[in-house]
Order: sequence, then structure tokens, then C-alpha cells
Amino acid sequence: MSHYIHGTDPQEQQRLTLLNTILLNDACLRELSLQGGEKILDVGSGLGQFTRAMAKQARTIVLGIERSKEQIASALEQARQTGEENIVEFRQGDARRLPLHNHEWESFDVAFTRFVLEHVPDPLNIVKQMVQAVKKGGRIILADDDHDILRLYPGIAGFSRLWKAYIKIFKVIGNDPDVGRKLVSFLYRAGVTPVRNTWLFFGSCAGDKHFPVYVDNLIGVIVGAKKQMLQQGLFSKEEFVKIIDSFQDWRQKPDAALWYAASWAEGIK
Repeated sequence: MSHYIHGTDPQEQQRLTLLNTILLNDACLRELSLQGGEKILDVGSGLGQFTRAMAKQARTIVLGIERSKEQIASALEQARQTGEENIVEFRQGDARRLPLHNHEWESFDVAFTRFVLEHVPDPLNIVKQMVQAVKKGGRIILADDDHDILRLYPGIAGFSRLWKAYIKIFKVIGNDPDVGRKLVSFLYRAGVTPVRNTWLFFGSCAGDKHFPVYVDNLIGVIVGAKKQMLQQGLFSKEEFVKIIDSFQDWRQKPDAALWYAASWAEGIK
């Protein structure tokens, strides 16, 4: 069994909100290139910010599938606050067994998932269901992490070991930290034609106004795995705190740079 490492507490909800609204959604919309009128399925819709963004660009109602009741409640509240509750539908269900009605299978123009496949034991099964959900000629789009590509410069003493420990925890709890490099293969094995792959650059440097948000996001995901790292004996509490403190000092350097990218792959049924 896999386990969603980040949880759904309020601090994590805030991190996800910033991740969506400031760092990722505009880039993902550019890559999607929606033409308008598409029927869209969002698998693992989370807080629903990108679900709403797709709905506004496509000018259609988008169906978001989300396992967590807490995430759905927050997604609905955010949609109400922006007056956008009528452009999305959120349905609780497991991505491994999509809760679609009989008439909904093979009816979508686009099936999209982001940062879900890294957290499940059988990502290919989810991709196969996404393929079944779209009509002939429909698009299946996968976006996910490949954690090995992270680079920081100047270096931070101990950080490389800390990041490797984070990657190890991903594996220990049944997740796949390398899933990004496998996305095209998943599309092919699910029976569709892979037509495109690219990167979503997810980095920043000290002079960028959003640099603190990028740094806070990275610290947030690492701190979220602190308990598991300590339980596995990968770090002592003192070592962990020392490296995080050094990271906080690093962010003040005028030449600090964070290099990362999310993997993106698209297939056609």
C-alpha cells in the first residue's frame, strides 16, 4: 500500500494553494492549450484550483475526482468564495477505481492528472482508467515529479543527504519518487499513442519575487516527511533542524538558485 506523504492539515492546504495559484497553474494551462468546449476529467483534483482554472479556460463544467473528504470540502469552499461553484463538479472517489457513471466512460475529451501517480502503488492502472474515460481521439495528460533532478546552488551542507532521505521515505511508504521519467511509458503501455513530453520548469532564484514561495514549498514537503525520517533513523532531530536552519540562511544569499521541473507527457487515444 502507498501513502500520501503530505497530509491534509491546514498548513499543507496553504502550501498546496500557493503551489497552485502562484507557481504552477498558469504554466499548466499554457501546456494544455485548451480550445474551448472540451469535456474534462481531473483525476486527483485536490483543492480544485486547477479544476476551476481549466473550467474557465474551456468554458465548460469540469469533473474533479478526489479521494479526500477534507480536500473536497476545501475545494467547494474556495469555489463558493470565488463564485465558481457552478463551473465544477467534485466527486469523492479513488483514482484507482474512478467513480464514473456508465454513460461517462469514453465521453471525455481530456483526462488530466497531476502529482497523483507518484503516490499510488499501481500508477499504470490509473492511466488505463483515464484512457477508458476519454473518447477516441481524446487526450490523456500526465504531470508528475522526478525527484532526482532537484539542484540547489550554492550548496547547503547536508542538504543532499537530506533530500536523498526524503526520496527514500517515498519508497518506504510505497510511493515512486522517479515516476516522472516513466510517464511516456505508462501512456504507451495503457494503449495510447504518446505524442509529446516536456518539462514544467519549477525553479527560481534570489532576485525573483516568488523565490520565497518556492523555498517555502520545498521546505514544506521535506518537513512533512520529518516524522518518517526520524522513525527510520535516517536523521537525528538535531541534524534535521540544523540543515533546515541552514536552508533558511541559504535563501538570503543573493546568488541562491533552485532548479527543478515537473515531467509532462501527453497521449492520444
